[in-house]
Amino acid sequence: MSFRKALESGKFLVTAEVGPGKGTDVEHLLKDAQIVKNRVDAINVTDLQSSVLRLGSMAVCHLLTDAGIDPVFQVTCRDRNRLALQSDLLSAWVMGIRNVLSLTGDHPTMGDHPTAKPVFDLDSVTLLEAIGTLNAGQDMAGNELKGAPDFLCGAVVNPGADNEAAMELQIMKMEKKIEAGAKFFQTQGVYDLDAFEKFMKRVEGFDTKVLGGIILLKSVGMARYMNKNVAGVFVPEPFIQEMKEAEDKSQASKDIAVRLIKGMKDLCDGVHIMALGWESKIPPILDAAGL
Repeated sequence: MSFRKALESGKFLVTAEVGPGKGTDVEHLLKDAQIVKNRVDAINVTDLQSSVLRLGSMAVCHLLTDAGIDPVFQVTCRDRNRLALQSDLLSAWVMGIRNVLSLTGDHPTMGDHPTAKPVFDLDSVTLLEAIGTLNAGQDMAGNELKGAPDFLCGAVVNPGADNEAAMELQIMKMEKKIEAGAKFFQTQGVYDLDAFEKFMKRVEGFDTKVLGGIILLKSVGMARYMNKNVAGVFVPEPFIQEMKEAEDKSQASKDIAVRLIKGMKDLCDGVHIMALGWESKIPPILDAAGL
């Protein structure tokens, strides 16, 4: 079943994520994808995540398509103007890629080429609008296309905003993205189910699907780093203590993920699991969560 059909069916969705490496070796990445192939509805491929030079998302999405896996092509606006973005989208469609996640992208100063010139000709909302225009058979200049794509479009939202003003901004952006064509949202990592439930009540009735983000904790250091440096992500102290006291950090990480997934089942439309190299742990986590 394609990701679009799964989304339209009303089932509880499960997506995962892989990040291309720095170089041409794709063996490990493809092995990771095969591990979760039959357990997820789609696999996201990141686009120069954290502004670090990596193998391109489109190439990896094409490899996943050839392997019988439905990919979600993450597209950031950081590095390409509207000409290049539209061209890449048309190329992706011809390569068999059917799903797109629209992202503005991190600034290059955050990555390993900090002197790279940022583009940001479009942002995540105007990119969604551009995809909708392509789907309708025209480019952004109003020229007719000879053959049009039909992408399923998605976007991101951060339900863990630090204050009420930031939360209102997230909801406003979400509404704009839905108006621009976003049919699904994948969230930033969620660790506070009470706060997530409040967010979901705020967006109840929005005409879209929401997949709660699950980031597998690998260590106490990782949790504290995210709390300090990743906007909108907060790992509660009880989880940090649980990881700190656990003899088997891997099992503790899985236990936390299972509890979060079980807690999300009645709150949202699915989960997006960011395993960060621990893809082999996804099947047992899904088993324990009853998915």
